[in-house]
Amino acid sequence: MTRLVRTTASALSALTAAGVLAGCGTGDAAAAETLTVYSAQHESLVRTMLEGFTEETGITLEFRDANDAELANQIVQEGEASPADVFLTENSPSIDVLDRAGLLAPLEQSTLDQVGEQFRPSSGNWTGFAARSTVLVHNPALLPAEELPASIMDLAGPEWEGRIGIAAGGADFQAIVAGVLALRGEEETRAWLAGLERNAGVYPSNTAVMVAADEGEIDAGVMYHYYWYRDQAENGLKGDDAQLHHFRNADPGAFLSVSGAGVLASSDQPEQAQQLVAYLTGEEAQRRLAESTALEYAVATGVPSAEALPPLEELQAPEVDPGELDQERVTELMQDAGLL
Repeated sequence: MTRLVRTTASALSALTAAGVLAGCGTGDAAAAETLTVYSAQHESLVRTMLEGFTEETGITLEFRDANDAELANQIVQEGEASPADVFLTENSPSIDVLDRAGLLAPLEQSTLDQVGEQFRPSSGNWTGFAARSTVLVHNPALLPAEELPASIMDLAGPEWEGRIGIAAGGADFQAIVAGVLALRGEEETRAWLAGLERNAGVYPSNTAVMVAADEGEIDAGVMYHYYWYRDQAENGLKGDDAQLHHFRNADPGAFLSVSGAGVLASSDQPEQAQQLVAYLTGEEAQRRLAESTALEYAVATGVPSAEALPPLEELQAPEVDPGELDQERVTELMQDAGLL
């Protein structure tokens, strides 16, 4: 079992301890190296995937948890003095901020080779370790299948005014916008965001969007797939009337977002940090992801995802280099549109 220590980043300028997660390891682990992991992915998923890492390697892990942007900004501010050895994100744009700033070390080719090319940037300085699909959650009583939009871009049309919901302030939706920007360019993205500002109700989370669609408050909402699948695994406690629509056909609405993992160039334990990323993208950790209740997609070659999910190849996702998602420009465009 992995020996885990958890701390929380409560502000950009401060990291506060939050206690030790229960765990055990080999006798050597207590005296072994400790890696500091800044993690924005769901805590339970990361801990599940890394179960057994300390036992196998003798390396103890200390976690500092916060959201994508907060941790990325923290590392940029800390620069070469950052205590972080490894950075894990929920969505990839924040880790690409570090890549563009030259703060990441190249990953070992053997690690990159464990993951499909579509789930890692061409730079080779970080890799995806989980994926989530963009979907439209809808209430079939209000929006039957024959009236579903052909493209996510259609949601900017005047006929959708007051009928849709988005979680504009979240990293998930902002990653989707980054996908639209990469695929359609700035002019179309600006027009799309302007249409959403007019048409969409803004909700605090993906779950809130799903509940609003389920209860008929909106006809449909943009979110990631796993919120609905998790809810269905719990007998539809929040979304028993809601259904999912996959855009497919390489539409921007079929965008696949990846969770990123990278080694900090400033790490004083680069070999051990590389081991962690290799483990996270290896068969054992990816199998644990597939068998977990997270219901996100495994990205390691040859490792199938949860049976409840449509196979990745059926999603017909557009080809996007995850290293070309411009978070800073997305923030500017969303602010210009009045969505942030």
